[in-house]
Amino acid sequence: MDAETLSTVLLTIEDRRSWDAHAELGRSIELEQAANRLGDELLAARARLCQVNMRMRCGDVAAAAEQIWHVHQWAVEHDARQLLARTHLVWSAIHLHLGDAEQGLEHAVLAVELLDADSTEHMQIWHRTKLADALYFADDLETARVRYAQAEELALQLGSPALLCLLNNYAYVESSSGNKAHAVELAARLQQLSAEWDIPLEPAFLDTIGSIQVADGQFAAAERTIRLCLEQHAEGKWDDANDMAQYLVTLAQAQRGLGKFDEAQANLDEALRQCEERDLGESLVRMHQEQAELHAARGDFAAAFAAHKTFFEVYHQQQSLQREARARTRQAMFETAEARQEAERFREQARRDPLTGLHNRRFVDERLPGLIRTDPALTVALVDLDHFKQINDQLSHDVGDQVLVRVAQVLAREVAAACPEGFVARMGGEEFLVVLPGMPAPRATACLNGIRRTIRNQYWSPITRHLPVTVSIGVAASGDAPERAQAPLLSTADSHLYAAKHGGRDRVVSAADLRGYAGHASAA
Repeated sequence: MDAETLSTVLLTIEDRRSWDAHAELGRSIELEQAANRLGDELLAARARLCQVNMRMRCGDVAAAAEQIWHVHQWAVEHDARQLLARTHLVWSAIHLHLGDAEQGLEHAVLAVELLDADSTEHMQIWHRTKLADALYFADDLETARVRYAQAEELALQLGSPALLCLLNNYAYVESSSGNKAHAVELAARLQQLSAEWDIPLEPAFLDTIGSIQVADGQFAAAERTIRLCLEQHAEGKWDDANDMAQYLVTLAQAQRGLGKFDEAQANLDEALRQCEERDLGESLVRMHQEQAELHAARGDFAAAFAAHKTFFEVYHQQQSLQREARARTRQAMFETAEARQEAERFREQARRDPLTGLHNRRFVDERLPGLIRTDPALTVALVDLDHFKQINDQLSHDVGDQVLVRVAQVLAREVAAACPEGFVARMGGEEFLVVLPGMPAPRATACLNGIRRTIRNQYWSPITRHLPVTVSIGVAASGDAPERAQAPLLSTADSHLYAAKHGGRDRVVSAADLRGYAGHASAA
């Protein structure tokens, strides 16, 4: 599979509704392996995010929360904006699973803010829909309605089938909020659009419609809707078998309303069997609640009371299990965040010189090549202390270390003031590298001359007694090297440093100086 094909396959997981989360998890793992064989890190990261989403949908929220940190970090480091938008959307869902509406809303907002022209149509609509969902869970229904309306308008403009998902969520929200009339209106629009666009409604959408019809007393319509739901489910396109118990309970509710008590009981018995067989805690709670209602409708109040007691026991047991699962997930998130911070701390330490605190050669090797490729105005300079061996030999290596630390401090301070995007690194011994992005050679040379004078004019006597401290500097602009690569650029800077040393030290030498344009003025 080539990269283009792999990207297309990933998009079918990212932008299309999938009902078999376990199967999609396995497929996502295989796609990551394929991306790794291609050496394509972005495709591998996209596949990992698909795994996170599917793990969450399979109920393993703790594993999803642990893995999403790594995808997020990669997306940030590589400025993968579209992947970052998708990551925040999944992260929002994780927090909403944990009952943390505030964090869920924060990530949903970021998922929308990161949308741009490269985002897919599905993302444009679905991210706004999920923001509306998050606003509802954060108890801001009025703002949620505004966001649903915005997403709906966009979906209508694009003629996107994502509008059906949007209306389903919106209808569920209005029904859950007790706004029966609006929920009925949205359910009717959902059915109307399905007919107009000739797109069969998914079983989950039909279950939403059926539940709304039951709440509105439309029991015959609800029974027809849920029977269609079961027919659709039986076709095998919607392979989320765990939802079957929910559909059966909704059907039983409609049949209870129609007085079809025996049929309702048969459906509840089958729902109970599936709940126990598949350990469906949430569906079991709803099943026992409906069982109590059915007994009461038949006039068997003793059985209704017993079923209601069972309902409360199962409900509290499920609440306890959910609290435990949330606690495990939060602990996993905490441990992952802690490990990530520790890893970042060690990573930063590995890229710092322990004596001066400046960046080291490893950092340079990671950062500089990218700047060379992308910045035509880049200037670098090698800075070397003059006669440093005398300081070590005549005074001590401890004094030499103090000088190195002071010079490093001056370099870091002056570079930060002159070029905030720049940095200083210790390359080894008494040699430093100054990197000045976006600063052409003439301005960089003037800046470096100022730094050279600042170092010379430091009050060195308390440290070095009678010995002066000066530096020689070799400058190289990105256009000075024969090719845009790190080795030839640093080699050019090194040759200019050599010229500065042999020209008398305490001076800055650039390509212009060697061509005779600046003479010895840079040493003034």
